[in-house]
Amino acid sequence: MKLDLSRVIIFTDNMTEMEDFYGRAIGLKVVGREDGWVELSGGTCNIALHSGRAKPGNRSPKLVFYADDVAAARAYLIKRASDFGPVKSTGTFDMCDGKDPDGNPVQISGRK
Repeated sequence: MKLDLSRVIIFTDNMTEMEDFYGRAIGLKVVGREDGWVELSGGTCNIALHSGRAKPGNRSPKLVFYADDVAAARAYLIKRASDFGPVKSTGTFDMCDGKDPDGNPVQISGRK
C-alpha cells in the first residue's frame, strides 16, 4: 500500500498573518478555504492553516497522508504496529488520527 503525504497542518491563532506569509511572501496559492481552514498548494504536499491555538510541544503540526480508503489504510497500519483511533466521517470525507513514535499527530484522510 502506498501512502502519499498530502498536507501538513499548522495550528494558529494568527490566520491572517499566516495566510499572508505563506500566500503572499512565500508565494503559495490558496487551493481550499473553509471556516477556520486555509489550504495552500505546496506542490506535492500542501500546507493547511487550522484555526486554533498553537501549543509548541503539545500541539505540533499534523502530517496528513491521503488514502482513497481510510479504513483499509488504518487496518494496514495497525497491522504494522501503528496506533490509530477510529475512522471518523465528516460527511464529505473520512479521516483517522494517530501518532508517530515521538507522539506527533498523524492523520489518514480521504480529503484530497
